[in-house]
Amino acid sequence: MARPLSGKKPKHLWQTVRRLLRYMGRYRLLLFAVALLVTVSASANLAGTYMIRPVVNSLERGDWQAFVSGVVLTACVYGLGVLCALGYTQCMCTMAQRSLFDIRRDLFAHLQALPLGWFDSRSRGDIMSYFTNDVDTIADALNNSFAMVIQSFIQMAGTLVLLFVLNWQLSLIVAVCYVAMFLYIRYSGRRSKMYYNKQQACLGELDGYIEEMVNGQKVVKVFNHEAAGIAAFEEKNEALRRAGTGAQSYASTMIPAVVSISYINYAIVAVLGGIMALRGQTDAGSLASYLVFVRQAAAPINQFTQQSNFLLAALAGAERVFEAMDETPEPDEGGAVLVNALERDGALCESAEKTGCWAWKTPDGALRPLRGDVRFEDVDFGYERGRPVLHGVSLYAKPGQKIAFVGSTGAGKTTITNLINRFYDVEHGRVTYDGLDVREIKKESLRRSLGMVLQDTHLFTGTIADNIRFGRLDATQEEIEAAARVANADSFIRRLPQGYDTPVTSDGANLSQGQRQLLAIARAAVADPPVLILDEATSSVDTRTEALIEKAMDRLMEGRTVFVIAHRLSTVRNSNAIMVLEQGRIVERGDHDELLRQQGLYYKLYHGMFELS
Repeated sequence: MARPLSGKKPKHLWQTVRRLLRYMGRYRLLLFAVALLVTVSASANLAGTYMIRPVVNSLERGDWQAFVSGVVLTACVYGLGVLCALGYTQCMCTMAQRSLFDIRRDLFAHLQALPLGWFDSRSRGDIMSYFTNDVDTIADALNNSFAMVIQSFIQMAGTLVLLFVLNWQLSLIVAVCYVAMFLYIRYSGRRSKMYYNKQQACLGELDGYIEEMVNGQKVVKVFNHEAAGIAAFEEKNEALRRAGTGAQSYASTMIPAVVSISYINYAIVAVLGGIMALRGQTDAGSLASYLVFVRQAAAPINQFTQQSNFLLAALAGAERVFEAMDETPEPDEGGAVLVNALERDGALCESAEKTGCWAWKTPDGALRPLRGDVRFEDVDFGYERGRPVLHGVSLYAKPGQKIAFVGSTGAGKTTITNLINRFYDVEHGRVTYDGLDVREIKKESLRRSLGMVLQDTHLFTGTIADNIRFGRLDATQEEIEAAARVANADSFIRRLPQGYDTPVTSDGANLSQGQRQLLAIARAAVADPPVLILDEATSSVDTRTEALIEKAMDRLMEGRTVFVIAHRLSTVRNSNAIMVLEQGRIVERGDHDELLRQQGLYYKLYHGMFELS
């Protein structure tokens, strides 16, 4: 079932309906065919019931020719209705699936354009529910409910009109009963809508909790928290049960209430209609047709109320999906792009072929070589307003230099690298790349010029080669193997059962932590970036694997500007400059020997780690 962001009622119901109709309107011919066939099908049902009048009257008069003709015509009318019903269900299925394809495509594409801060504020289970619970509920509504609601509405309106045509006096009673039905449906619908939204919010929390517990099963078992996990699950499950019970309690009374009112209505009309027929105020055919209409009047109302629950959930899910699609994407106002370049007659020129030389092409058409000169100028930044993480950070990395960041957890080391590739924008100051403010560079080009090796390596479903190729999708098999050799990964890959074609499953669960890290280095190597960011790439491996990874990283770092976040200070001793951070400020800077001579924070960190090792 679809789940909105909170337990509140949908804020923009009709706006959501219009947007959903716009997606369906992309297939106007199918939509027109559905509307036409539904109208004909509903009208055929009404006409077939109305045909009872001339059939009964012809039988009463003894006109057998008119009787047979009426029966045949009635059968043809109902047959037409059946064919139209078959036609609109097939058209609706095709249109629904195409519309859902468009919604999923647009939603996924928009999520790819959202900033990391948006993902940081939501659980993965909640984000996944857009594509599962929410879109699936929309699918149920489009496939099953949309056409049914239209047909039910036509039948309700047509039935009421024909009732007045056949006998307006009795229809006044029917109208009163109709009003009673709709008043109860409105009351019950409002109450069930409130509980449905509470149910959806509880379902969102439960889904997110289940995903966290499944992903963290190893931690749960290590600390024997199975009982606590079950207790927390039962609490959330109980909240979902209460909300679901409230929703179904009101929703399930709609149909019995409508049926009961329709039975009372039918009994009253049958008695009064019989009296009118005996007095000659109406003919037998009209009364027979009228009573069938009255008896059938509850059917479209029941269908309408039955489908309303699906529609409420679908609209809540659609609103949630559209809210996600309305989220502001990452700003990308930059105009400079990364291009292949070559030197011709002493001047830099753009090349259509890969040259191994890169340049920034500014909006005015000028080219400036990509050298890897990165500078921070008095940068302030916080992930949340009013809670700064970095304070007045200024630093520079000249082309080919290796800059290391060390400091305690939470000092701001990773934050600095997140600002280089513009995962987040600075609040004050600026970050420049070869003299260009990173905000002046197209994000695609900026990130293509940067390579990252993270501590938490994420591997995708596919083969070993596919995961290395993720660094550059057009890489050849030869380039993949060359990158693996640079990363010291080629030897272990060839020992795997299928070599480079070995499948990777469950985020690399069939590989060791060190092997996953070497694949991440190979992925960065195949991208061949001029600037490299290494975020504690060796903090969770043994010393032998660390030595392999360090050799691989040394090869990868040759000739590049490199930023290193280090947990083990032994990995940064050969850096050109080491920045020591504390509470978001650079408190010391210099090379390894200079910082040791200062006997400050770095001196204490280094000797503390040396003693531990």
